[in-house]
Amino acid sequence: MTQGQKASGGTETYVVNGSNGHGGLQDEVGASRPEREPAEAASGIARMATGVKSKCAAYVLALRPWSFSASLTPVALGSALAYKTEGGVDLVVLLVCAVAVLVVHGAGNLVNTYYDFSKGIDHKKSDDRTLVDQILEPQDVVMFGAVLYSLGCLCATLLYFLSPLKLEHLALIYFGGLSSSFLYTGGIGLKYVALGDVVILITFGPLAVMFAHAVQVGYLSALPLVYAVPLALNTEAILHSNNTRDMDSDRQAGIVTLAILIGPTLSYVLFNVLLFVPYMLFCLLATRYTISMALPLLTLPMAFPLEKQFRSQCYSKIPQKTAKLNLLVGLFYVFGIILAPRGSLPEL
Repeated sequence: MTQGQKASGGTETYVVNGSNGHGGLQDEVGASRPEREPAEAASGIARMATGVKSKCAAYVLALRPWSFSASLTPVALGSALAYKTEGGVDLVVLLVCAVAVLVVHGAGNLVNTYYDFSKGIDHKKSDDRTLVDQILEPQDVVMFGAVLYSLGCLCATLLYFLSPLKLEHLALIYFGGLSSSFLYTGGIGLKYVALGDVVILITFGPLAVMFAHAVQVGYLSALPLVYAVPLALNTEAILHSNNTRDMDSDRQAGIVTLAILIGPTLSYVLFNVLLFVPYMLFCLLATRYTISMALPLLTLPMAFPLEKQFRSQCYSKIPQKTAKLNLLVGLFYVFGIILAPRGSLPEL
């Protein structure tokens, strides 16, 4: 072995030559291996952090957060009705109730993703490609869904201690909603036998509104069922637009939805009914009872472009746009009820 000379920059360089005469290991004083290892470790941590961030983003994407208006607005509506009848709401109960409904909704979306993929319904052109594009693995979706259902049950347990509602009534409504979210595509798969629209109409309408109202007031009432109608119809418009968009792929997969049964023309008619009948009901409430019920009418200009797009059979992003409209309609509806003078609305 021979020893090299000093580098011109003042840094000593030692070259160890192997028996073949070629340069072997070279270490520089001032840029030695111990100094490079922390940089490599930092780079590894950065890559790990990026991987975790991407994984979390994938989980959020699988939940379809754009659809959460369908679960949050009924909770807000039920709480607003409780506020008008009781004069106040328990904010902790409201928060726990919202989390319970939200995680059950998210778990139901994951069940939908898993079974649609298992049955070969989702494909490269589908709106939900979480499993198709291998963003997540099937076992990841199953595990995440189980975690969310468990979290929902934990919230229901907390509500038992926080709410004056009887245990049997709490369990009846909560597990009714949980079962519906699973059976929509899991188990017997109500979506696949043209009963999915009925499930969504009931679950994300009267049932969710009644649940939010009951945990506040401590008893079951028919009042939320009546006030839930406009919001339930608008929420069903989200699902119906989604099923109309997917008619061809659903038919090829051998499943049956309401949109397939009635065809494109009647699907367009039904979409208009679901979209505009709530506005008629708001007009009736505003003219007969209180002007605050006219607040949801401010969203009417957003409904006409959806009708035009649906009529032209350009279904791209219609479910997401309808969900955005649903959120605004629900919020204005809630504000209208809160602002209504006491006694101006029936039973409020």
